Amino acid sequence: MSCWRWNGVLTGLVLLSLHVLAYTPLSNDTLLNLLPQPQPADFDIKTGALLAPILIPRVPGTPGSQIARQHLVDFFQHSLPSWSVTFQNSTSKTPTHGNTEVPFVNVIATRDPPWLQPGNVGRLTLVAHYDSKYKPDGFIGATDSAAPCAMIMHAMRSIDAALTKKWESLQSAGDLDLDFEEYKGIQVLFLDGEEAFQSWTATDSIYGARSLAEEWEHTMNPATSIYKNKLDSIDLFVLLDLLGSPEDLPIPSWQHTSHWSYVKMAEAEQRLRKLELFKSTPSRTWLPDKDKKETDIFSSYVMQDDHLPFIARGVHVLHLIPSRFPSVWHTMKDDGEHLDVPTVEDWALLTTVFAAEYMELEGFFEPPPATQKIKRHAEEVISRTEL
Repeated sequence: MSCWRWNGVLTGLVLLSLHVLAYTPLSNDTLLNLLPQPQPADFDIKTGALLAPILIPRVPGTPGSQIARQHLVDFFQHSLPSWSVTFQNSTSKTPTHGNTEVPFVNVIATRDPPWLQPGNVGRLTLVAHYDSKYKPDGFIGATDSAAPCAMIMHAMRSIDAALTKKWESLQSAGDLDLDFEEYKGIQVLFLDGEEAFQSWTATDSIYGARSLAEEWEHTMNPATSIYKNKLDSIDLFVLLDLLGSPEDLPIPSWQHTSHWSYVKMAEAEQRLRKLELFKSTPSRTWLPDKDKKETDIFSSYVMQDDHLPFIARGVHVLHLIPSRFPSVWHTMKDDGEHLDVPTVEDWALLTTVFAAEYMELEGFFEPPPATQKIKRHAEEVISRTEL
């Protein structure tokens, strides 16, 4: 995954007039009783339906990459058939392959309000890379980034029915003449080729992200569209990486322009902790910069990762990566056995809550069939907390 490099740290305050989209928090009742909770059947490292199939070597252009990619595609096609799945392909030479062109395949899953044309939809975009390192042989990359892929899959499945209910409700009401910005779509990017083949440089890294950002910058929407191109349609680029370690690894707020979204996710984390919905061992807050001031330094370009070609083109990015990497980073110990599955499940839940609140789905969740309400002494928790 990413590497540190002081490549133009943002030292001056960039003053931008940001339009912050409406963001409605989920109620305690929704969090406690209605929101689908991560289940061991999905995140078990040996048999988990979401996670286990990705815990294999996934070097671009290899059979392992194809197997992992097919798992991602099958998930959307079978579990979320209302989503559109497309691919963006590219090839590149690498320092380890001589004149051989290595293929890179980005997987793109999208769901938009059904009455709108694609050029008129701004999208929340959740992102993780699904490739693994070329060396050492057999490297898995569980935190880097098999677990983040599974977290995103859980989140999308958890909000899908509520999205359907919300959009059907709007259509049945016939009240579709509001400002287009009231209607948001959602998409997932599983990016290929994030890892360097030899050592991290501007040309030996983020192969898929660089190709996709460039292509989308030049893929124009019809002239009458609200958004001029596919890149412009990204409202917020939420990148998950190096998550799922048992270590206490706080995540800073990296970007000034998207600090508001960091604050919203930090508030969601606090509420989930107070409601005792996290399964992992209590630790320091994952997102400690909630009260960071706008006059503080935001080191947008310190961390080298898949977001760089997007943020360089003006996309707002929420980068969820710890400033101190897990001790297993880029070692053979970054495997399923060294994941903390409760932490993985908690990140999956937090990602779900953030996506649901961003898409304003409060009031559109229903209890899962044959599932009992969560019993975590909710009355006592709520009585002693003003949430």
